[in-house]
Amino acid sequence: MNIFTAKQFNIRPLQGISATTIAEHIKLYEGYVKHTNLILEKIETLKNNPDSAYELSESRRRFGFEFDGMRNHELYFGALEGEVTQISNSKLATKINEQFGSYDAWLSDFKTLGKTRGIGWAILYYDTHTGSLLNSWVDEQHLGHLVGLTPIVALDMWEHSFVADYQPSGKPQYIEDYLSQINWAFVEQIFDSVSQ
Repeated sequence: MNIFTAKQFNIRPLQGISATTIAEHIKLYEGYVKHTNLILEKIETLKNNPDSAYELSESRRRFGFEFDGMRNHELYFGALEGEVTQISNSKLATKINEQFGSYDAWLSDFKTLGKTRGIGWAILYYDTHTGSLLNSWVDEQHLGHLVGLTPIVALDMWEHSFVADYQPSGKPQYIEDYLSQINWAFVEQIFDSVSQ
């Protein structure tokens, strides 16, 4: 009962982030996909057994961690595929300028968000209800995700994404390097698909 399949990513050579780190990181992503499927199978097996109520509850609790780990990484790696492109004269650029004053002002705020202490993700969301963009921190993979909003940019701030290449003190440089190598056409396509 494999509902989800790991995506294959064609990531170009990156400045600062080594091919070894990317390869190991993709293995972690594949683990999230595998465990998302395994937990769904386990839930299916346990849900009709009254004696498994505790195990069922814990499996359902774990599901959010694995599933969100899968989806967050798909955004993270997806933005590194293809060519590096700058944000264009697009609907997303217009929205960023309207809300943050400029792309540089948004970028500065997002970089600061990425430096939040602890493990988690810096995420730029789009709220279809209000038509607004929000920068927000997510603990681990899943704690604090904003309900009903679409992630547009997802920056992994778990140590495995940067420590081998940057050491713990190199966190700010990792943030700089990742954000300078995004394929903004990928991000803009997501935004265009959910904005009116």
